[in-house]
Amino acid sequence: MIRFALKVVALAAAFYFVAENVPGIDVVGNEDATLGITGTFLWVGLIFAVVNAVAKPILTLLSLPFLLLTLGLFYFVLNAAMLGLTALLTTRLTVEDFWAALVGGFILALVSWVFDLVFDRD
Repeated sequence: MIRFALKVVALAAAFYFVAENVPGIDVVGNEDATLGITGTFLWVGLIFAVVNAVAKPILTLLSLPFLLLTLGLFYFVLNAAMLGLTALLTTRLTVEDFWAALVGGFILALVSWVFDLVFDRD
């Protein structure tokens, strides 16, 4: 449980970076909330982590022929789809177009991969 909470915090920091540096992706912070704007990024990170845990394995299995055909490059599209699905589930995240989702999904997947490398020790 602690590992999942730390991953949500890492994803929240990644969302802050993505929202600041990728044009077309915006996180609308709620300053009146208990944790303020930080809470908004934690909320978006939590939704993204849950979407990745639930929907991504199913979509990966369904898109297996495309993954094999493109030698794994279709994972970039899956990451963009996960970001778009997260934007559909929350009103605090907006993704304007596919290219912004592609770049943002790549950055978020990279952060998630590095987190799993660092914290997945036996």
